[in-house]
Amino acid sequence: MSGSSVVVGRSAIGRGVFASEHLQPGQPILTFGGPVLATPEMLALGPDRAYALQVGPGEFIDLTPPGRYLNHSCDPNAGIVGDRTLIALRPIVPGEEVRFDYSTAMRADHWTMECRCGEYLCRRVVLDFHHLPPITQNRYLQLGIVQRFILSEVRRRSPARRYPVARRRSLYRQVIA
Repeated sequence: MSGSSVVVGRSAIGRGVFASEHLQPGQPILTFGGPVLATPEMLALGPDRAYALQVGPGEFIDLTPPGRYLNHSCDPNAGIVGDRTLIALRPIVPGEEVRFDYSTAMRADHWTMECRCGEYLCRRVVLDFHHLPPITQNRYLQLGIVQRFILSEVRRRSPARRYPVARRRSLYRQVIA
């Protein structure tokens, strides 16, 4: 599954990824691919050539199409599970742009971006996960769409583990159902 349920097209902010068929909540949309780079290699590409998805501390995928053209949204209709698989979070209709929140895959504190998603609750700037408002962090944790390396850090910082693995998995199953 490389991305047959999506196509690359013109978006309001450049190129974007659009659903080519009806997508249901929990349905896999695409699997991110590309060479794995260490932080220095990714930074050496520069901001105009790096299309990176962070998948570990100091580890990035230099994305290939169509994943390279996914845009950010502060109110996403898709999210990443298992570090590389993009799933629908709600029904997505053909022609609708597929977007995920970049912050769910960022924990390096070396990159920010002005947000142009246009959502009602737009945060105006894209920052690392730990800078998100707690209510947004909690929502993403409940949905199970936070990269595992970030989740490990959240667990270390929160001894109470507000979202035990069993609860998080049951919520993820609800998203899929």
